[in-house]
Amino acid sequence: MPLEIERKFLLKNDTWRPAERSVHCRQAYLVAEPGLVVRIRITDEQAALAIKTQATGIARHEYEYPIPLKEAQELLAGPIQGTIIEKQRHYIVHVGHTWEIDVFEGDNAGLVIAEIELDNEHESFDLPPWVGPEITADPRYLNANLARLPYTAWQ
Repeated sequence: MPLEIERKFLLKNDTWRPAERSVHCRQAYLVAEPGLVVRIRITDEQAALAIKTQATGIARHEYEYPIPLKEAQELLAGPIQGTIIEKQRHYIVHVGHTWEIDVFEGDNAGLVIAEIELDNEHESFDLPPWVGPEITADPRYLNANLARLPYTAWQ
């Protein structure tokens, strides 16, 4: 059973730039309930359907399948939960781990999050100098929740 184990952090600054590569992401949620998320994501010209369920701790079961771009665009235009999340995703390699830096746009503009995917919850890794406070346990920063209550609407 595939697991997604990731930790999330805010950034102190933008000294992570330039990135090795970057992609534009548009994503929306067909289902966004505690313990179950069904997401459609278009990354540049590729599309995927993801199903995520809660496992233990910071781990989630994740199943992701490529789907035709036209069908993904139709799903994004249909009944979704919340708003469409738009972001630029930048990839940075730091001491053997790939970090994903999400620079949000639209209703979540101003928010920048760094994520690292791990093989297990106790895996050690070096924090880059541009990484700030950890937000893994704060549900406000989950993309599904940002679709429901965007960053620019926070009080």
